[in-house]
Amino acid sequence: MAQVYLDHAATTHLRPDSRAALIAALDVLGNPASIHTDGQRARQLLEDSREQVAAAVGASGIEIIFTGGGTESVNLALKGLWWRRRPGTQRVLMVAGEHHATLDTVAWLAAHEGATVEVVPVDAVGRVRLEALDAALADAGSVALVTMLWASNEVGTVQPVRDVAARAARAGVPLHLDAVAAFGQLPIDVHAVRGDAGPGAGLVAMSVSAHKMGGPVGVGALWLDRSAALEPLLHGGGQQRGVRSGTQDIAAAAAFAAAARVVTGSVTGAGRAVAGTLAADAVHMSRLRDRLIAGGLAAVPSAVLSGDPDPAGRLPGNAHFSFPGCEGDSLLFLLDAAGIAVSTGSACQAGVPEPSHVLRAMGRSENDARGALRVTLGTSSTDGDVDAFLAALPAAHASAMVAGMTADTSRRTVPTTGFGRDGGDDGGARSFDVRAFGA
Repeated sequence: MAQVYLDHAATTHLRPDSRAALIAALDVLGNPASIHTDGQRARQLLEDSREQVAAAVGASGIEIIFTGGGTESVNLALKGLWWRRRPGTQRVLMVAGEHHATLDTVAWLAAHEGATVEVVPVDAVGRVRLEALDAALADAGSVALVTMLWASNEVGTVQPVRDVAARAARAGVPLHLDAVAAFGQLPIDVHAVRGDAGPGAGLVAMSVSAHKMGGPVGVGALWLDRSAALEPLLHGGGQQRGVRSGTQDIAAAAAFAAAARVVTGSVTGAGRAVAGTLAADAVHMSRLRDRLIAGGLAAVPSAVLSGDPDPAGRLPGNAHFSFPGCEGDSLLFLLDAAGIAVSTGSACQAGVPEPSHVLRAMGRSENDARGALRVTLGTSSTDGDVDAFLAALPAAHASAMVAGMTADTSRRTVPTTGFGRDGGDDGGARSFDVRAFGA
């Protein structure tokens, strides 16, 4: 049975241009730090790749730090900014519903470095409550940094990044955006978002990854504004502005750049603009997404759409449902047996049987959160893929309902303090118990 792949938010196909660039670059000999001809040839390829990735996010090459992926980029930004600003600040403001790369990093900062982590609540569709952020920034002098997803990797809701960046800039506080899910699906221009923010304030750092937009696994980037300073995680040869020492992976960088160039476009040596596929890809995925959402809700009337119901407010390739009364894991396995690959949430938390902390942050019940299913489309997705999912869903749902909810009460629980849940929450930022969170 041919598998229908609808888990593109976990990873997607390697683009042919990226594969070709990777293979070609593997034959390039030379350390880019060497001054001989082979070294300088390698360095030229590396710096060309850096410029191409920079252009894809509206930046300049000096601002791109190549990393081993999105998780490393997030760690580098959050820990590096915290360590640099630690003497006078203690508070980390994190928007609810973040990816575990952020959740676990700030939990580590709290447990080992003395950070006070405050969770800024979101509304029922997963969008940050700006009034709560304003209140949290009232004492800006005690805030080390703010961190937020550009768009939710789980429910697809796009955040008001310009509004948040402007607030951080006015408060004189650095903002980090996790754009791993957004890069390749939404247009990104970091300097347009940054605006006229002062040095080290407003949007200063953004994390992206190659394999979510057609590049290889194992390479990502941190955009770091020229005005921003952070303490490195790694010490050594001082490469990449001293932020990330170590000999750089030229082949991975070249493959990442090739994927970025295809998606976002490029400018030739003669100054001629070459359009990327981003706009057409978004139209294609959005059409399929809207079909899938409408069909899924019709096939299972008890299903609930998660995230922003306005198509303009969610990622083009994201559809996320809750199926109350059944386990998302059961649905996943039943659909997989029918030849449909989907997920219950972030693949980085795969295998951990717990309710979706993202849905809990949005005020949804544990029953809803345990019945979550994420269906994500890519550029290679087809109407046939959507048809196959919709055909398999009713039977899978019926079987999952018979199985019901597991009686396992030993599963980890996610604290809801400060997550803006309905009932008793005044909508303000709250600290969370890191020990309970990481249990």
